[in-house]
Amino acid sequence: MSETQESLFEFPCAFPLKIMGLASDDLAQAVLEVVLRHAPDFDAATMEMRASSAGRYLSLTCTINATSRAQLDRLYRELSAHPLVSIVL
Repeated sequence: MSETQESLFEFPCAFPLKIMGLASDDLAQAVLEVVLRHAPDFDAATMEMRASSAGRYLSLTCTINATSRAQLDRLYRELSAHPLVSIVL
């Protein structure tokens, strides 16, 4: 089965990633470094940040220009494995 048949997406496409973790000064920088490794054309200025109502958690949204399912898989794996990241959607 080809990559196009396996995926519901047509590449390239704008793909939003939501990353959540405990609020810390290092979370946004760590996420940005990982995202840029897999999507070097990502514009850091477009990263959206939102704190939870109690301020304990931070949600980051990065909309990348996804070029393949393999790229997304690698990015999800690295983000999910990062010690500062709690969940990736």
